[in-house]
Amino acid sequence: MKRLLTAVWLSLGLTACQEQTPALMTITYPETAKADTVDAFFGTTVPDPYRWLEDDRSAETGDWVKRQNAVTFGYLEKIPFRQALAQRLEKLWNYEKLGTPFKEGDYTYFYKNNGLQDQYVVYRRAGDDAPEEVFLDPNTFSKDGTTSLAGLSFTKDGSLAAYSISEGGSDWRKVIVMDAVSKAIVEDTLTDVKFSGISWKGNEGFYYSSYDKPDGSELSAKTDQHKVYFHTLGEPQSDDKLIFGGTPEEKHRYISTQVTEDERYLLISARNTTSGNKLFIKDLTVENSPLITLLDHEDSDTYVIDNVGSKLYLVTNLGAPNKKIVWVDAANPVPDNWVDFLPETEHVLSPNTGGGYFFAEYMVDAISKVLQYDYDGKLVREVALPGVGSVGGFGGKKEEKEFYFSFTNYSTPGSSYKYNADSGEYSLYWKPAIDFNPDDYISTQVFYNSKDGTRVPMIITHKKGLELNGKNPTLLYGYGGFNISLTPGFSTSNAVWLEQGGVYAVPNIRGGGEYGKSWHDAGTKMNKQNVFDDFIAAAEYLIEAGYTSSDYLAIQGGSNGGLLVGAVMTQRPDLMKVALPAVGVLDMLRYHTFTAGAGWSYDYGTAEDSPEMFNYLKGYSPLHNIRPGAAYPATLVTTADHDDRVVPAHSFKFAATLQEHQTGANPVLIRIETNAGHGAGTPISKIIEQNADLFAFTFYNMGFADLPDRAVLKDFKE
Repeated sequence: MKRLLTAVWLSLGLTACQEQTPALMTITYPETAKADTVDAFFGTTVPDPYRWLEDDRSAETGDWVKRQNAVTFGYLEKIPFRQALAQRLEKLWNYEKLGTPFKEGDYTYFYKNNGLQDQYVVYRRAGDDAPEEVFLDPNTFSKDGTTSLAGLSFTKDGSLAAYSISEGGSDWRKVIVMDAVSKAIVEDTLTDVKFSGISWKGNEGFYYSSYDKPDGSELSAKTDQHKVYFHTLGEPQSDDKLIFGGTPEEKHRYISTQVTEDERYLLISARNTTSGNKLFIKDLTVENSPLITLLDHEDSDTYVIDNVGSKLYLVTNLGAPNKKIVWVDAANPVPDNWVDFLPETEHVLSPNTGGGYFFAEYMVDAISKVLQYDYDGKLVREVALPGVGSVGGFGGKKEEKEFYFSFTNYSTPGSSYKYNADSGEYSLYWKPAIDFNPDDYISTQVFYNSKDGTRVPMIITHKKGLELNGKNPTLLYGYGGFNISLTPGFSTSNAVWLEQGGVYAVPNIRGGGEYGKSWHDAGTKMNKQNVFDDFIAAAEYLIEAGYTSSDYLAIQGGSNGGLLVGAVMTQRPDLMKVALPAVGVLDMLRYHTFTAGAGWSYDYGTAEDSPEMFNYLKGYSPLHNIRPGAAYPATLVTTADHDDRVVPAHSFKFAATLQEHQTGANPVLIRIETNAGHGAGTPISKIIEQNADLFAFTFYNMGFADLPDRAVLKDFKE
């Protein structure tokens, strides 16, 4: 059914430069055919009229994508300041970016982007004063920049390297082995590798993980049986030895491997969901040694961080929701024998090791704090960080007394520091030269109460001197799931939003890991509504405090955050003016039937679990809570045709249903990136285009005929 939408705007009188109202824009949505597909859950029937859009290989789906993109880009091209935003983003992005260096063999390696390169390049140098040279340039992998470097692993002596590549953003990888000194390729490419690291066993070969290729589309068909293989260097992949997994009686969806730094032990972590793992250990110094079970259940997240001989140090949240470090002898490593090394505290622990020390990073209300300990558990020092924000790194090999860490926050681009583990002294190693002055902005942490009274932190960033008049364009960003924490970090695209007088707010809602396992669990399964309530309360706080109002509020999130946006906009469409769900999990009744989605059941539960779980999921599933005749905010759904993690069918069906039922003046559009995936490895050029479109759509639908701060963009053509 075709629907005609006419955008009727009112003059909002926001700023002196906003004397004109946005031009009237007419949208004719593409026709989306409906089918009589119906599912039944515990006696309840649920129609799914757009099920045919799940077939990513059909000509009909491909045609629908082209027609939707034609309408979306036709709309975006008419926004008068879209080009100026894109040009400003490109100029601001055009500065040298450097990753935290790391040492392998005789070289120090680092990722660098000269400014606008689609992919970061791996460089190296033989010493601090030696000239740098290109080691790997992913920009040469494909003509359009859509093949990215997805992983890089060296042998202990640094003489060999294996790197994985992703084509078009897919989670399926190819692995290439090279002589790290000469940079020559040493054997044939491995294919069909997925959700895998690369763990070397000496220079003999390496362990990796993958699934059998599925029946049907490799971008959407279910992948449910992960396996670990050992690849012997020089041998064909067809001869790779199955090490773990693949038995019908015991299935694991995600299996990862790790070889200890001293190359004595192989560690295998096996899990069926994204939370909780079994753990196994094998002594590589003993021929045909058995695989010993260290942990035989999935009631905790546990891994080995280091070892000294047979003494294993483990990070675990077993009986410790905020995590702790324990030690145990590898001869009898079961939990009954674990001894506390760094006990649990009131703050969440994320440790690392380097230079013969442990570095315990704690999140204190989502802000980093780092304590350094020796291997006897004695506190050496608290590291005085460069400021209030987030750190990364503090890791290296045991014998390396100097290594690197990074620091950033919402208004400060990331810088690298060189740290001496013995003295605790550090010096600035690299600082970006960017056309943005952090001193003009301020970040404030506030605490607000959610619907049930839970106290939730939020960091609000904006220009200094902001007037709390309720008219500031505000972007509220959230995630709220999978034990993932949102800590302060700089974003080049968000810098452009801030330049325009925008407010950027990030609440640390339940479902994340900011306050440990209990905070995560409080946003899972039958508690998932807490996540949405926390986000809604954050929006209400921003409005009540005068930062913004519903006319100038946009909500944004990706993946699980796309679910967050979809749920909140369907529950409270009155609360925001713009909704930006990206690569979202939007069909909560079928998410587990695609690729590795069944592994998300710890957070979500599935519609087959029980009548109660089915009804709960259906009660908030964004796709199933679009009401005929309702007026939803201006919505720009974004996804990609090669997303094989959250398949684009979620977004396709959600957008089609919204277009069918939307009333009022607000547009509902979907922007579908081609030859791209879930986000990782997306070329810089595409990222700039995407953000320009998102910001242009947002400002335009907030009623801006011109941008809030024209002075920033005075040099850019429209």
